[in-house]
Amino acid sequence: MALPTEKPSYGPLDGVKVVYSAVELACPKACDLLADWGADVTWLENTGAGDTIRDTPYVKQAERRNQRSVSLNYFSDEGKKILFEMIKDADIFMEASKGGTYAKHGVTDEVLWEINPRLVIVHVSGFGQTGDPKMVKRAAYDLTVMAYSGYMSQNGTQEQPMNPGPYAGDYFNTLMIASSSLAALYRAAKTGKGESIDLAMYETLLSIGQYYLVDYLNEGIKWPRPGARNQNLCGIGEYKCKDGFLGICLYGVDQNKYFLEAIGLGHLWGTEDIPEDTSGLWLSNPHAQEIEAAFDAYCLERSKYDIEEDFAAHRIAVQVVMEFEDLVAEEHLKERGVWQSWETADGQEFKGLGVFPKFKNNPGQIWRPMPNQGGDTVDVLTKLGYTQEQIDELAEAGVVKVG
Repeated sequence: MALPTEKPSYGPLDGVKVVYSAVELACPKACDLLADWGADVTWLENTGAGDTIRDTPYVKQAERRNQRSVSLNYFSDEGKKILFEMIKDADIFMEASKGGTYAKHGVTDEVLWEINPRLVIVHVSGFGQTGDPKMVKRAAYDLTVMAYSGYMSQNGTQEQPMNPGPYAGDYFNTLMIASSSLAALYRAAKTGKGESIDLAMYETLLSIGQYYLVDYLNEGIKWPRPGARNQNLCGIGEYKCKDGFLGICLYGVDQNKYFLEAIGLGHLWGTEDIPEDTSGLWLSNPHAQEIEAAFDAYCLERSKYDIEEDFAAHRIAVQVVMEFEDLVAEEHLKERGVWQSWETADGQEFKGLGVFPKFKNNPGQIWRPMPNQGGDTVDVLTKLGYTQEQIDELAEAGVVKVG
């Protein structure tokens, strides 16, 4: 199947050009979002095995759609020339590597700004571009930055910390990468002067984990790992029912009153320990263990669907914990147009998700599937002014790879 090479006009980022060099997951997923929203995105893959995402059976198709693939040895002399040509009219250049890798090969911010003064440059690394040299040069993955940031230590049971999955650290960083690059792009458009972003993945996780971290910084409080429940409040967490699990977030005066009545502890409402204006049932309350035990027993005797329907009708935030098969059958998701199918480069149907969020006036779209490694090398280099003979010579020398 021959893939289209001219991006159609769509989305709020139509006209924005992005070039990136990174492998799964955080930075490429950010570029995937920008592509879904209308940016023209070129994915630089090495000339070896390419992006490690290609080893996966399915997620590669979901997270490399709407992109061009140029396979390039970008640290070779000829490769750098091609990279510099590509960023001449780019708006954003992103790279993910150990701190200082690009500068070590002569690709500094200043060199890039000489070519394109308004370029937004995003350096994504585990531990940043500056600081302790030992940490700057350290290899990093989702799990290891989760461990370093202290975020992992806030999750799991009291016996063992656990890493939230799938790859939450990478995907949290995806949103930080996308938002910071667009913030810098806004400023560059106003001033004509580019920006360089030093995005250390652990710092994103620090900022997300500060909810309880600041309690320790200011008062020395260390809340226990909660397991399936909340560190501070009754009625918040995942509870086992006779046919599955329920997620509930109990909060509010009316909600607490009904909750206690429903589980057979209505007599506690309006007492000295639980006054009639109680909005949160704190674990420090002398009745906390009794409340939790009563609710555990209440859930085990009932269907998760019955509790969900009853509690939701009384304005309690509650949802059945959905499994994959539940998601596929869920009518709301169908009516929202969550699911979308498209044809892969080899002509197979691929089932995935549509474009989120939904832009009313300038909606995103899917205009091409994931290309083969280097599938766009010839097209992109031709548009840069290279002849077919020159491209063949570069391929022979190992500077580029043609898919």
